[in-house]
Amino acid sequence: MNKRNRLPQIRLSDAQKEKLKAEIKAFYLDERGEEIGMIEQMQLLELFEQKMAPIIYNRALEDAKRWFTQMMDDLDSDYYALYKEEN
Repeated sequence: MNKRNRLPQIRLSDAQKEKLKAEIKAFYLDERGEEIGMIEQMQLLELFEQKMAPIIYNRALEDAKRWFTQMMDDLDSDYYALYKEEN
């Protein structure tokens, strides 16, 4: 039996990383009044990427599955609504 291939780990583009590092820096400055260095920004970003991204990704998959299941249920009922009464 073939094992299903695992998806590669979620990776952000360089542009996405730069934007998120700027967001982290701004958050620390606005919320804590602290300057945060480039190394700390990258460490936090890597932590989020490794630990939070899979959780958010899995939640998105569950949401998509729930939506798809609802659409299939609707399709099933719509299909039977097309039947004509036979005399």
